[in-house]
This record gives sequence, structure tokens and C-alpha cells, in this order.
Amino acid sequence: MSAVKTVLAFDYGLRNIGLAQGNLLSRTAQELKPLKAKDGTPNWDEIAKLLKEWQPDLIVVGLPLNMDDSESELSARARKFGNRIHGRFGIKVEMMDERLSSFAAKEEASERGQYGNYSKQPIDSIAARLILESWLTKQDQP
Repeated sequence: MSAVKTVLAFDYGLRNIGLAQGNLLSRTAQELKPLKAKDGTPNWDEIAKLLKEWQPDLIVVGLPLNMDDSESELSARARKFGNRIHGRFGIKVEMMDERLSSFAAKEEASERGQYGNYSKQPIDSIAARLILESWLTKQDQP
């Protein structure tokens, strides 16, 4: 894992895909503009541009598990999204448990003064940043 420096994180969704960028050296993460998706399918050209711009060493994709650790249809679709990124671009992908990240993102958005209307002001990139921060924290653990 020591070769990993730059990481991009995706919070996969059917209409929006949250995006965050992070750095393993500084242990920081920042939100980026979310991507639009059509029934879960992103614009792959946009993803190619992002990957060219950020040159990530690793991609982290949030895995939406149920509270009992079981997987849902959305979990399978998030895994497929991660597999497609790896297959198309050859970048290593790790799945990261994202339970409660949307809940935490909504709480953070309301602290910033945003109340509801998540379709006009999506919280997906806040969720992606939270997923990436969890992943960064996990790297410190033996």
C-alpha cells in the first residue's frame, strides 16, 4: 500500500455519483463535483478525464451494505461499477463499506445550512469524502 499516494473515491448512485479526491501522505480528502448518471451508468468519458487529471494510484468505491451485512441490488451494481473502472482503466479498485455515509452526509449538509432538496443540491460528494476519510483512517490500523 506504500506506493499509493492519490486516491479517488466514488459514492455510486443511480442518478448521481459522488466524487472525492484524497492523498494518503497528507491523510486529507476533498469533495469534487458529483457526476451525473443515467440509471447508474456514468459518462465514461468524464471518468476518463478525471482519471487523467488526478492520476490516482487507487480507486475506492463505496459499498452500500445493509445493516445486517447483507448485500442489496445496489451493492451488486456498485461492485459492477468498480469492476468496470478496473477493467477499462486498469487502476486498482477497493470496495469500502459505506453504511450510514448518506445519513452522515445529510447531517453535515444540514450543519452547512442545507435542508432537504438533495436533488438540487446533491450530497453524494460529501458521502464520497466521508467514505474516503474512513478508508484513510483504516490505513492506520494494523
